[in-house]
Amino acid sequence: MDISKTIAKLKENQAFAENVGMVLVHNGVVRGWSRADHSGVAEIDISVDQDRAEEIRQEIEQMPGIYKVVMEARSGRMKPGDDVLFLIVAGDIRENVKPALALLLDRVKAEAVSKKEYCS
Repeated sequence: MDISKTIAKLKENQAFAENVGMVLVHNGVVRGWSRADHSGVAEIDISVDQDRAEEIRQEIEQMPGIYKVVMEARSGRMKPGDDVLFLIVAGDIRENVKPALALLLDRVKAEAVSKKEYCS
């Protein structure tokens, strides 16, 4: 996902200016170390349940004040530094947008993504 292009596309819709006062972005990247024990990570296999991720995206988009949620979750073998997860949440005010992004991120990671790390 090209984040700048995606946001520019959202702004093309007249309703964007009428409904959006904040856009938050998450760009998840493969870390070079494991959360479990801080050992080095050479590669990671990520599997995304795209149907479940889409269900979560739609639920978050229905939250109060949220105009649009855009998500790209990648599956496959990746190396540290590779982009894994892009989230964009556009909405009215920070009190609505910040918690929506946090909930989206936490739920997608917990309910739709599995991974296996290969330590170096």
